[in-house]
Amino acid sequence: MNMTGIKADKIVEFPMLVEVPIGPQHPAVHEPIMLKVYADGEEVVKVEINTGYNHRGVEKLAERNTFYKNIFLCGRVCGICNTVHANCYVRALEAILNVDPPPRAKYLRVLAMELERIHSHMIINAIMAEILGFDTLFMYIMRDRELVMKAKEIVTGARVLADYMMVGGVRRDIDEVKRDRLKDILKKLEPRIKHYVRVFEEDATIRKRLVDVGIITPRDAVNYGLLGPILRGSGIASDSRDYDRYDAYGEVPFRLIIRKHGDSHDRMMVRWEEAMNSLEMCLYVLDHLPQGNAVPDERRLPRRFPEGEAFTTVEAPRGELTYYVISKGGDKPYRVKIRTPSFNNIINSGFVYLGHTLADVPVILVSFDPCIACMERVIVIDLRKGLRKKVPIRTLARGELK
Repeated sequence: MNMTGIKADKIVEFPMLVEVPIGPQHPAVHEPIMLKVYADGEEVVKVEINTGYNHRGVEKLAERNTFYKNIFLCGRVCGICNTVHANCYVRALEAILNVDPPPRAKYLRVLAMELERIHSHMIINAIMAEILGFDTLFMYIMRDRELVMKAKEIVTGARVLADYMMVGGVRRDIDEVKRDRLKDILKKLEPRIKHYVRVFEEDATIRKRLVDVGIITPRDAVNYGLLGPILRGSGIASDSRDYDRYDAYGEVPFRLIIRKHGDSHDRMMVRWEEAMNSLEMCLYVLDHLPQGNAVPDERRLPRRFPEGEAFTTVEAPRGELTYYVISKGGDKPYRVKIRTPSFNNIINSGFVYLGHTLADVPVILVSFDPCIACMERVIVIDLRKGLRKKVPIRTLARGELK
């Protein structure tokens, strides 16, 4: 009997949705991104992904710099994936200039990029351990990652921002002493990576938090345009090293790592297995390094570019990275368009969180290995007129857009 005196046979329950802001600063990733999570109790029913906190206008800045200065700019789009960004841009310039680097330079490029892949995969697995509460495992992985950083420093001259790629080759060669040091470092790292593969495969707590969490079917992975380890973790054999065969990837053997369950655990294991495969590729490069000069004379490179355009791809640690460069002649590009894998992976990932608990949200986000700095874009569209407009970044930051 209700307050009106009418007998009620059925009680209608209305869900109470709670908005939980995750970000823009939070421990899951160390870059600004906002997930507005709407939950019914503990169950996630909707996720809005908001970016724009870190937009730097790199593409527009590239139009004002010379072709060669942009090599250093593109290498700073992402702090972790700097050699692959520089490589993709440099190969676009080489296509416009019709320049083919010598075999030794191509092998050294592969070496630098695969070392970068190892340290990128190790750091995101370390962050996953931290999110799960395994601080000791986080510290062990980061300690062993220092071996990779040392190897990268020996090859490129820098631990992080390498500035290694240049038109027609690379900026530094390695001698026999450096080659032996690199092989010793990689052989020390090999058993450590194998150990972490076993830990992530066998530890009961890791499996409890990752297995069956954030499952992405092969159909959804393709329909939402997901890339890299996320795509391969859902059983899709897609890797630009395989279908593009750029630089020396047509000669250096590698395995295409595929997992079929599509959950957070498979995505992390794809990265561990790829790290192991990258280590094997680095050893192969060091054992089969061609003779010749890998460092071109920069003074002989043309200062003015002919008219032309080029579209290049590279398999970054997070997936397929593309550069589209247009030259109208002269020393500056007309357009440099960058499509990073995180742009696809993060913007299109909202559906993966649905049906999971709030505690699963950071785990799923980290399993995507987000790079926020390289995915930021700002497009302003006046829906009333269907027109695009350019506005100063300060106007956007202050919320004064009208």
